[in-house]
Amino acid sequence: QVQLVESGGGLVQAGDSLRLSCAASGRTSRSYAINWFRQAPGKEREFVAAISWSGADTYYTNSVKGRFTISRDNAKNTVYLQMNSLKPEDTAVYYCAGRAQGGWSSPYAYDYDSWGQGTQVTVSS
Repeated sequence: QVQLVESGGGLVQAGDSLRLSCAASGRTSRSYAINWFRQAPGKEREFVAAISWSGADTYYTNSVKGRFTISRDNAKNTVYLQMNSLKPEDTAVYYCAGRAQGGWSSPYAYDYDSWGQGTQVTVSS
């Protein structure tokens, strides 16, 4: 069993930055993927960013490319999401999600077997 805990959300103004963290504990392994999703009010959960175990490969949804950066520190079992140039449309609850098998880059929420509790990000205009 893997536990994921997000932190770092908050209320910011458009153009500001935030860094989210996702700390993993429990039975992780070299192949364990941890990625980011978000869910805005009244909308379905959507993929945001993915990162390979080594950190050498990353993958983003189009709306955040060039503004968000995903990274990981395997020694700390932590994945980060640096969010710059935030926009009101980035307002959502941000979740990290874990997957034990099947690859690191799936954009589909149903492929993940562990989820954090979520952290609220609110961007005012």
